[in-house]
Amino acid sequence: EFSLSFIHILFVGFYFAAPILLLLFTIIIALGLLVGRIETWTKFNAVYWAFITALTVGYGDLKPMNNTSRVLSILIAAIGIMLAGILVAITVEAASRAFEKHYQAAVVEDILGK
Repeated sequence: EFSLSFIHILFVGFYFAAPILLLLFTIIIALGLLVGRIETWTKFNAVYWAFITALTVGYGDLKPMNNTSRVLSILIAAIGIMLAGILVAITVEAASRAFEKHYQAAVVEDILGK
């Protein structure tokens, strides 16, 4: 039951944050495609690299060599930090609310049961 509450609250959070999340995803994709064009990567590789950079994974299998691409990669990384922060904040809030809901229910049940 806790898990279902958590998932419900999580998706409600994503629903309300969807406009900003979609904006950040769109910016990351657009900048990634721009870097891919500069670096002559395929579109798939460009989007893959953009999200690996934005999510601070950084495998290093693709790396920009052009100075303009490198500047754009810094911007992608900064936007990625915002994206990750929002996702983490929504997840933590969902867990906190679900925990509080079930904790209070357990306390009330314990009090009434005694």
